[in-house]
Amino acid sequence: MTRSIPLCIVLSIVTCGIYSLYWMVKMNDDMNILSNEPNDTSGVTVLIFSIITCGIYTWFWYYKMGSKFDRINMQRGLPTTNSSILYLLLGIFGLGIISMAIIQDNINKLSGQNY
Repeated sequence: MTRSIPLCIVLSIVTCGIYSLYWMVKMNDDMNILSNEPNDTSGVTVLIFSIITCGIYTWFWYYKMGSKFDRINMQRGLPTTNSSILYLLLGIFGLGIISMAIIQDNINKLSGQNY
């Protein structure tokens, strides 16, 4: 469930974005498990919708990941930061890789280990 963020970024760059698609699928599935919503939209479905909509669905996905993270923090009694807006804005302005890195960092923290 935890991944090395620098390694994921390097692999995404070296493979011209192909690894980032795999990374997105895995992060979505990991977040579904962490949020106790295993029947929510699967990672493969997110990938298909992102391809069909030429990346527009990815913006919705960034927003949804932020909402899930905030909901998990609220359930654990931790402060929420409205992460969904941050992830969405970074994605819209072409900095999706940063959104993905932040999402992975949050997943790493939620799963109890941080790289």
